[in-house]
Amino acid sequence: MFGKILIANRGEIALRVLRACKELGIATVAVHSTADADAMHVKLADESVCIGPPTAKDSYLNIPNLLAACEITGADAVHPGYGFLAENARFAEILIDHGVQFIGPKPEHIRIMGDKIEAKRTAKKLGIPCVPGSEGGVSSDEEARKVAAEIGFPVLVKAAAGGGGRGMKVARSAEELASALYTARSEARNAFGDDSVYLEKYLSTPRHIEIQVLGDGRGNAVHLGERDCSLQRRHQKVWEEAPSPTITPEQRAEIGETVASAMREMKYLGAGTVEFLYEQGRFYFIEMNTRIQVEHPVTEAITGIDLINEQIRVAAGEPLDITQDDIVLKGHAIEVRVNAEHPRTFRPSPGKVTNWHVPGGPGVRVDSAVYQGYSIPPFYDSLAGKLIVTARTRAECLMRLRRALDEFVVDGIETTLPLFRELVHNDDIIRGAYDIHWLEHFLAEGEPGS
Repeated sequence: MFGKILIANRGEIALRVLRACKELGIATVAVHSTADADAMHVKLADESVCIGPPTAKDSYLNIPNLLAACEITGADAVHPGYGFLAENARFAEILIDHGVQFIGPKPEHIRIMGDKIEAKRTAKKLGIPCVPGSEGGVSSDEEARKVAAEIGFPVLVKAAAGGGGRGMKVARSAEELASALYTARSEARNAFGDDSVYLEKYLSTPRHIEIQVLGDGRGNAVHLGERDCSLQRRHQKVWEEAPSPTITPEQRAEIGETVASAMREMKYLGAGTVEFLYEQGRFYFIEMNTRIQVEHPVTEAITGIDLINEQIRVAAGEPLDITQDDIVLKGHAIEVRVNAEHPRTFRPSPGKVTNWHVPGGPGVRVDSAVYQGYSIPPFYDSLAGKLIVTARTRAECLMRLRRALDEFVVDGIETTLPLFRELVHNDDIIRGAYDIHWLEHFLAEGEPGS
């Protein structure tokens, strides 16, 4: 097992990793920008190192500074959390070259799955169902028109190196295709330095279903059921739950085993999430995230498995000691992302938190690095915390979520809490009758109440 882990992240995920390390008896190193000197993970870590000024490119994305922090503190492993360098294959390679273990997948798997075109090719080879579309990138408008004619409109133009909805445009007709290609390429070039795009069939009313996997790099891998992340705004998830209200046990077993089998064949190492669009009983692969997800707590809640703990164990070379038969889903869990944002426009709302009171009681968990008096900086993601509730059934879970939301008090900044207080009373949400476009339509109808 590792002696000391450097946590190359900030906010709630840095604190989550720190807690797992402490429970494993592993010393911790927190890194921080000058803007995060008063962050909770910095206060609680065994050691801390300032790695640069507020901007992420000069601190949390600064590989030389992170490597220097490892050398100064003697850290023998790095946990990247999510975001920043979590899916940067070159970062993983550099650490390994310097004798520091990257707590995540093998660099080659990060690289394959980080390229959306190569990821789709790989998924097909491994027997994972994919959305109909181009076999690779489309190099010209003429090629794109041919592909679109074959799969039928509407089509989705997607950046090969994309994520978070950037470089993604819908073309509903041949007339719209040229504009969608131009815009997607421009966005992709500006965001990722790569303007490669490909085409997929656009599904009109899909749900977003993802399968959590764990592997030990030796050919052992399991799935831990699905999460339903269909409530999204501009391709950003705001509400996640497990299990999905719409997936049957038979469907779960089938798609789960398909994914787990693929991970065994790859000899995948660590935690990962294979994401699908789901429509009319069929699953269509869209991407794989080779890291821990923001929404991992709902899987932990219904399986009783500590995913961060497992990430660390297998990265240290220990075999996966969980079999598929060991994984039993119990109850229902819902997570809502409490962002420092306006509840309707999602405009960021950084600033000082003058009052912070989190809910408690049975089945209630809050993952957050915020505390009363803390100032949320304007330089990073606006996630302030995650409220996770668990109960025996989905109906009981929704009732518990209502109660917990009523107890949650945040003053000094705007948050998305008012949005969730409205959603938990909505008939469609109660029935589980929504798709990935539902929240956009809901927000367009009027401002959530407080």
